[in-house]
Amino acid sequence: MKPFIRSFVLAFVLAGSSLHAVTHPKENTSIENPDDSAGMRAVQVFLLMGQSNMIGFGKIHGQEEGSLEYAVKQKELYPYLNNTSQESEWNERHDVRYVQTMGSGLANGKILKNEWLTVSGRSIGPELGIGHRLGECINDAPVLLLKSCIGNRALGWDLLPPGSDGFEYTDSQGKTWIHPAYKGTPERWLKGTEPTPIKWYAGMQYDGDVQRANVILGEISTYVPHLPVRSGAIPFQVAGFFWWQGDRDSRSEALSSRYEKNLVHLIKTLRKDFDAPHAKFVCASLGQTKKGDATGGGKILDAMLHVDGASGTYPEFRNNVASVYTHPLSKGGSSGSHYDKHAETYMNVGEAMGEAMVRLLQSGRNN
Repeated sequence: MKPFIRSFVLAFVLAGSSLHAVTHPKENTSIENPDDSAGMRAVQVFLLMGQSNMIGFGKIHGQEEGSLEYAVKQKELYPYLNNTSQESEWNERHDVRYVQTMGSGLANGKILKNEWLTVSGRSIGPELGIGHRLGECINDAPVLLLKSCIGNRALGWDLLPPGSDGFEYTDSQGKTWIHPAYKGTPERWLKGTEPTPIKWYAGMQYDGDVQRANVILGEISTYVPHLPVRSGAIPFQVAGFFWWQGDRDSRSEALSSRYEKNLVHLIKTLRKDFDAPHAKFVCASLGQTKKGDATGGGKILDAMLHVDGASGTYPEFRNNVASVYTHPLSKGGSSGSHYDKHAETYMNVGEAMGEAMVRLLQSGRNN
């Protein structure tokens, strides 16, 4: 059964910019792009969502440990980023487009990035590692990385997916709190008292992030130029989701205890809302949390390990959901401190998430 593919008319003018080739060849473990019924090749769309982990605060500039420049130029890490020509400092992939949008709640938001995948600005997130791994392994199809998220948001409140239930939670002091279902307000209230509505509802950030992503997908020709047109149209396929989040939930007894249930529902709801029932899903844990941790962060990690299709906890997630344990990949700091802005943390996690997605895509092709 072929994945759901939507098509939009694509009209554009080819630009004459120079292309910078990636310094290493494609691997043999490639993924061929599925064609739709009209024989058109589909843009492979991957949505990057979450909170500040996914936004990324990895320092780019500087000649000291922790910066991307130091990692690439001095330590010779991530060679695919390095451009040895005189044209520019960093390589640019013209088979992977990167678009980043951000807004609070239901606001229209802003387009922060709209470029071929490269190093730019002052900081990086996991998109570089993700995008280069996908670009290496997806043949005969352009890739669009679409990031739609903002910092300091909880899955159990701001990002609560439609259809989520409310629940009661008794804290360590014996107080019982009511936490609302999707579109409920406020964030919580004591049982037996009347809730006082606020100008925010459960799931408001989820709705906004999805809305902003869909606006971009509805105008995909504006964001993915330079593609050959067949029969006057180009299709796209939402092929996967990347999720790096959990910091705010980890600080709440109630929300961390609910994280697994909410994460399962998130996976199913994203696939429904983007008409992508076969899209793969990769999530990453908080870098500071070790296996066996009994805190809220440990509950987040356990939830992610449980939803991994290889765990067997959710048989329907076999070969389509994967979790990345990031503690061994982190160079220090915590999610709350943005990993001290150490660029290698964001690069290492991005590469691992991209590799996990490639394995899922390959598994889907082999089944």
